Formats: sequence, C-alpha cells, structure tokens
Amino acid sequence: MCSMEKIASCQLAFTPIVSDDYIADVNRVLEIISNSGLENEVGVLSTFVRGEKGRVLKLIADIYEEMDGITNFSMDIKISNICGCGK
Repeated sequence: MCSMEKIASCQLAFTPIVSDDYIADVNRVLEIISNSGLENEVGVLSTFVRGEKGRVLKLIADIYEEMDGITNFSMDIKISNICGCGK
C-alpha cells in the first residue's frame, strides 16, 4: 500500500513557444520541479513526477504562474491516481 496521503503520478512536457531563450525557459521549469521536493525523473521528451496529489497539482500551478510572465508555452500533462507503488 502507498502512504496515507493520496499519491499521484504525472508526466509533464513543457514547450516554450516563440521564446527568446527556450533552453533557459526549460531549465527554469526543471529547477522549479527540482525545488518542489517531489520525486522526479527527467527524460528526453518529458519529466516524470510522483508525490502527494496536492503537491503535484500545486507544482503544475506553480510552473504555470511563474512561466506565464516569461514566455508563451504549452504543457502536455498526463496525470494518474495510480502511483506505481504496488497499490
């Protein structure tokens, strides 16, 4: 069983659109994810995040709020209530 908190898994791909420095934009998002304290794994096309549901959803909102003033973007998000922990 998982911990007492409801766990969510999330696959997130952030794509800057018409960015002056898309690499810096992507690196900033990766920094936000890293600073969240959530379990994460950076892949070639997306980043996997797992943790308490509320914290995962807050992370998505934090990325949106911070990057909204920096660049236009799209986020492709898949989220699941299957935590992958043998539940």
